[in-house]
Amino acid sequence: MNQRGSILVIYPDLYFTTIGVFEGNHLLYQQKISHNEDELHRFEQLMEQVPYRKQAIFEQLDLDGMNTSRFISVCGRGGLLRPISGGTYKVNNAMLYDLKTNAYGEHVSNLGAVLAHEIAENLNIQAYIVDPPVVDELQTIAKYTGIPEIERASIFHSLNHRHAGRIAAKQIGSAYHSLKLISIHIARGITIASHHSGKIIDVTNGVDGEGPFTIDRSGSIPLKGFLTYLSEQYTTDEDFLWNHVQQDGGIKAYLHTEDPSIIRSRLTKGDQYTKEVIEAQAYQIAKEIGAMSTVLHGEVDGIVFTGKINENDFVIDAVIPRVNWIADVMVFPGKNDLEAMNEGVLEVLNNTQKEKIYVAEEAN
Repeated sequence: MNQRGSILVIYPDLYFTTIGVFEGNHLLYQQKISHNEDELHRFEQLMEQVPYRKQAIFEQLDLDGMNTSRFISVCGRGGLLRPISGGTYKVNNAMLYDLKTNAYGEHVSNLGAVLAHEIAENLNIQAYIVDPPVVDELQTIAKYTGIPEIERASIFHSLNHRHAGRIAAKQIGSAYHSLKLISIHIARGITIASHHSGKIIDVTNGVDGEGPFTIDRSGSIPLKGFLTYLSEQYTTDEDFLWNHVQQDGGIKAYLHTEDPSIIRSRLTKGDQYTKEVIEAQAYQIAKEIGAMSTVLHGEVDGIVFTGKINENDFVIDAVIPRVNWIADVMVFPGKNDLEAMNEGVLEVLNNTQKEKIYVAEEAN
């Protein structure tokens, strides 16, 4: 490294904040800070949580004897910003404004850059984000929908997809930028992406309802059937309907559980309906992988699974026989978000990549 010291990474989630400290590529320290739900519910606005979470981070670091004077930079989880290319971005005023005003949507990930900035400011060091979920490297033709007024957006697990692609490149023994890969992030949300020459040129946008059904999301559904369903619900409450397909759909709707251990137990006992539902999910995932192979003209160097593999192994085991004829399959368990964030910052500190500057979208 050009600078000696450690990097603090911060990954806020709904009811906890995960922090890690890296020395180079070595993870020195990791802690998951749980936040009391009642305490968080006191805050009417998401951004009001920042001082509370910031204090919790400093208290945890102090409790565990971490020397904050050794930090040379801080990296926060990327949030909902305007569509941007992948890379490592310096946290600046334009970014903070868009996150604090929820200019592109409200999500707990918006806290990442704000927390990183506040902590970095206290320590007089620089704050960054890496590959936020709005990374948009889609080829133009991938954005068409059939309705000119509606364009496909790129929102996905970009941080983990890119990291998995880089791990796959090391295993294959080639540079990431030289490969054509299909990656599948499988956890509560499922997204599937095509990598070409270092860019993610197409992806299923799980946030907007694309792709296979997940543990609680409906995924892509027949439009006419959905419109009929809406008319039968006698409601046009957008929030209610959206929550219904994004929080009460998928496996939860079919099996009335979200617990992988219960699902695994039912499969072990030979429950045929549970087996059929899981096979249906695997079938949809495999179809999307096949579709992504056409994006790459059938020239696929590898198919990469990542995410919560241990919780979803029964699904992945059902997918692999359907797709291993396309390319070799690699499985990398875990959400490697902390490692990916650290690597992105290291590339900037080591001058192997240039930091990027976030620019606010110009008003029409």
